[in-house]
Amino acid sequence: MLDKTYSFSDIEAAWYARWQAEGAFAAGRRPDAPAYAIVIPPPNVTGSLHMGHALNNTLQDILIRRSRMQGRDALWQPGTDHAGIATQMVVERRLAGEGIGRHDLGRERFIERVWQWKAESGGTIIGQLHRLGASCDWSRERFTMDEGLSAAVRKVFVDLYRQGLIYRDKRLVNWDPLLHTAISDLEVEAREVKGKLWTIRYPVEGQPGRFLCVATTRPETMLGDTAVAVHPDDPRYAGLVGKRCLLPIADRPIPIVADEHADPEKGTGAVKITPAHDFNDFEVGRRQGLPMINVLDENAAIKACPEVPERFHGLDRYEARDAVVAELEGLGLLQGIEDHTLMMPYGDRSGVVVEPWLMDQWFVDAKTLAEPAIRAVEEGRVQFVPEQWSKTYFEWMRNIQPWCISRQIWWGHQIPAWHGPDGKIFVELTEDEALAAATRHYGHPAALKRDEDVLDTWFSSALWPFSTLGWPEETPELTRFYPTDVLVTGFDIIFFWVARMMMMGLHFMGDVPFRTVYVHALVRDEKGQKMSKSKGNVIDPLKLIDSYGADALRFTLTALAVQGATSSLPRGGWRATATLRPSCGTRHASAR
Repeated sequence: MLDKTYSFSDIEAAWYARWQAEGAFAAGRRPDAPAYAIVIPPPNVTGSLHMGHALNNTLQDILIRRSRMQGRDALWQPGTDHAGIATQMVVERRLAGEGIGRHDLGRERFIERVWQWKAESGGTIIGQLHRLGASCDWSRERFTMDEGLSAAVRKVFVDLYRQGLIYRDKRLVNWDPLLHTAISDLEVEAREVKGKLWTIRYPVEGQPGRFLCVATTRPETMLGDTAVAVHPDDPRYAGLVGKRCLLPIADRPIPIVADEHADPEKGTGAVKITPAHDFNDFEVGRRQGLPMINVLDENAAIKACPEVPERFHGLDRYEARDAVVAELEGLGLLQGIEDHTLMMPYGDRSGVVVEPWLMDQWFVDAKTLAEPAIRAVEEGRVQFVPEQWSKTYFEWMRNIQPWCISRQIWWGHQIPAWHGPDGKIFVELTEDEALAAATRHYGHPAALKRDEDVLDTWFSSALWPFSTLGWPEETPELTRFYPTDVLVTGFDIIFFWVARMMMMGLHFMGDVPFRTVYVHALVRDEKGQKMSKSKGNVIDPLKLIDSYGADALRFTLTALAVQGATSSLPRGGWRATATLRPSCGTRHASAR
């Protein structure tokens, strides 16, 4: 006899357990049927299920269950990401509660603690996906630091290095002065702040009483100026190009150069060039062959260097700002101060202002790798749904910068590079191979030191569609399920993940990693803001499942997820209604 009341908790749990026991989610049960595959966007092991996961995985589940019902051999490949910086921060906070830091433990013991934490808590989100009803083939669950996936990462790094597509260079990166590491553009949050615009008078050398006026929001960085730029077609400064002006305070002569970066219609038309502390200025510096003077240290304080007057050494960047402005005013070289609203880059985890910082890092030649990835979309081998997102993809890919892949942390894939006593670098799959290469190079055995940096989390994630299938081995799964059919994702990682999977898949597999990219809505609150714990506007999907069941949550999210729109959910109580807001991607200024 049927119960009078539908008990979703009993029914959903019982059916899910039965499906798992019967292997209903397993791929490979229909070897003669057409294959169909989706790889899950691997959630971070630090996380817990949020509404974005709930929507994303519900949409994937609909596609994968439909393909099974059509008689196809369907693989939904699950797994998790090691999430370098995020995971390290979690463990460091736990250590802080014990009164110790990672440097007290040393690298090896710290990594052991991270693995212990991952074993204890890292699988939480997988259990939550079970609660949601996700029908992944859980027998194939992978982790981006599994030995097999780590082997794939090492091979890709070594191969790209030998092909000249990975190299070491001194370039600007997003430097987090609290975490002491370079961070990706995705980890930089642009915030609107109320600031000031200072206009400074630079004396023209040999022409008493004549000045070039430049405006800046960061007067402290003028200590690292190496030029003033004007537009080549600006008649106001035609006679000054090639001459020099004196850098105030430092009294260092710097050239006046003609460069199209200077906008005649903006401000005075003259701009200070600080190549070591501004991404645009860095490009001007390279074009013009300018010196690059790094005046900040890893803590964003003024470093002791000969180009900077000693009285500023050791000052915090904001203390230095006040000191520079006061001295300019005293010298009569401060023409004016205006209120100014600007966008400032903040580390999304540290919460501090990120600095463009010049340093040696490892880079990928992303421009070369992007070319076949652009053609694949142009030729229709990969389609975006909705198609409008291909425009976002093209904009990013056609303006791509070198990709900084090194991170100054301990948790992650350590870079397979060893430094010789004279600075010679040996990139090999193993330390033994590096020692052998060093012996051949020097003619005798030599002591090597391994590079301490680890790889950007997105580097291993870029290999996900084929590394999870056993590559670099030629496995039956790789042959059968690559390329996959559909990638389901939000627009916010089209560049950071989708594009990089395209580049790596085409380069190493000779084919695209997926045929369709389905770009779904982002879930926002009733004010249209992205949900985050820090804003206090999150809705916990597990609480909704406890109250209404997984099916109710899945149905509602699917009903509200209009293509290319943003789903806004009311916080005043769960209702099967929502406001849909049009949404578009926001491009980060790339330091890659």
